[in-house]
Amino acid sequence: MNSREHAIGFTPGAPFSNGYVCESTLYIAGQQGPDSDGKVTGVDITKQIANAIAGVKHVAEEAGFKVSDIVSVTIYLTDLSDVPKVNEVYTNLMPDPKPARVAVLVAGLIGDAKIEISAIAQKRSSKA
Repeated sequence: MNSREHAIGFTPGAPFSNGYVCESTLYIAGQQGPDSDGKVTGVDITKQIANAIAGVKHVAEEAGFKVSDIVSVTIYLTDLSDVPKVNEVYTNLMPDPKPARVAVLVAGLIGDAKIEISAIAQKRSSKA
């Protein structure tokens, strides 16, 4: 890793980092929406969505980025009928202009999660 690259939120023993900075770009790993005990089983989908978005924001801020620097979001869902709830929570919690976004239906997620969100953030040049 050079001085312009570094891992964010790496937990020893985990095979990944929560984020990775390369130059002026931050790649945020999938964030799920666990409760305060770290479990998603039994957690309402609306709360999982809000918690996953909070996780994305936390990783961005920990890396020295602003939430408004997020330019792309990928949402993995186990049930497409949850899209209206995702849209409602997402609309309220993500700043305008909204990042580019894609939603992907998956067969399952680790830990019985119903949603996982990954993102890319890009620091903008102060030069116009």
